[in-house]
Amino acid sequence: MSDMEMASAERADLADLLSTLTPEQWDTPSLCEGWRVRDVVAHVAGYEDLDRFGLARRFVRGWIVNTNQVRVEELRGLTNEELLDRLRSHLVPRGVTSGFGGMIALVDGTIHHQDIRRPLGLPREIPAARLRRVLDATMRNPRLPAWRVTRGLRLTATDLDWSHGKGREVRGPAEALLMAAAGRQDAVTELEGPGQRILANRLAR
Repeated sequence: MSDMEMASAERADLADLLSTLTPEQWDTPSLCEGWRVRDVVAHVAGYEDLDRFGLARRFVRGWIVNTNQVRVEELRGLTNEELLDRLRSHLVPRGVTSGFGGMIALVDGTIHHQDIRRPLGLPREIPAARLRRVLDATMRNPRLPAWRVTRGLRLTATDLDWSHGKGREVRGPAEALLMAAAGRQDAVTELEGPGQRILANRLAR
């Protein structure tokens, strides 16, 4: 399965989850600081209708680093149902999220899916091939903190045939390794090994 196909499947899985949530769950704080569940959904589906000129305008408005917040605020007036419809109408990534054959949408969508599920206490089993691909791509992504927080550590999944790096070992579920590598502190307590404390300290900075 290609990255684009996996990204589409990930968005479909997220849409299926969202269709079951109550209004209160849509307003639950996610793992993304300052964003509720609905804000994360707005972010995931927020760039599909932007051409490069529209994206450039948002870079200017957001001074690059705040571009995501600018887009979320632009979509804040949409209802939960409208956000879900927006996501369902863009299951196949396009525009900026289709970059690198869909890899951008795959990584972004998978991590943000878990940003929603974890605070809601709704775990899931991510398909192994998809999770392995996202883990590999996350470790190489310069926009994510993985390169910094996992430096000098060996990450070893206990439920998936996957490992990365050299050094003091950090062991645990593959999904928890992914979320910790993506900068989510709440996943660190699910990990163990001689490198766990190092990883925890780096994420706390």
